[in-house]
Amino acid sequence: MDADGRLLQVREIHAGYGNLDILHGVSLEVQSGEMVCVIGPNGAGKSTALKNIMGILHPKSGHILFNGKEILGLRPDQVLALGLAYVPQGRIVFPQMTVAENLEMGAYIERSPTKIREALERVCSLFPILAERRVQKAETMSGGEQQMLAIGRALMTGPKMILLDEPSLGLSPKFVTLIFEKLVEMKQQGYSMLVVEQNAAKALSVADRGYVLELGQNRFTGTGKDLLNDPEVKRLYLGG
Repeated sequence: MDADGRLLQVREIHAGYGNLDILHGVSLEVQSGEMVCVIGPNGAGKSTALKNIMGILHPKSGHILFNGKEILGLRPDQVLALGLAYVPQGRIVFPQMTVAENLEMGAYIERSPTKIREALERVCSLFPILAERRVQKAETMSGGEQQMLAIGRALMTGPKMILLDEPSLGLSPKFVTLIFEKLVEMKQQGYSMLVVEQNAAKALSVADRGYVLELGQNRFTGTGKDLLNDPEVKRLYLGG
């Protein structure tokens, strides 16, 4: 973290897939303890930005600093070891494994049994249903339960910050509400989060700050409340 409390700084990154450029100078930052959301239309580059931060993709230019350290060019496992966790889009769990086994897989970089046990207790207190379903196979759970498991698994490393890509995508209204309640609870527990979300109004209503990306560029930025009430943001992105 730098002197201004910035845990993550993404500065002017240009990135894409092969010769296809998706991000054209995107900049983002997250302060320690903040929940920041990234919204925008499909194809805006939101998920691409997360993949570049996590080291799954590598920007052609720009800088990515996490906890004061340049992480551009590091592999995902190296980024994870620095305390940055990632929950990808699509509720990716190990279907044939039990809930407990999935969570233990999340702690694979941790060698201390005591720390693993403490992490498990933290996750189960945040998501009591995971404690109840410890011996159940992940494939037999509902979509919302699998998403809670995916988030719980990411928390097993005790991360300084979590990147979440579309956590409410494809969930029933009941589970959308529940997932957002859990994100707020995580923020109250001190987790720093960068959340890409297609449910823009819901995301802005709980976020400290937000960024709107369009065509791989920053279009708007502000507090969640200000963006939610901005007439132009409403018209273009919130169906208002």
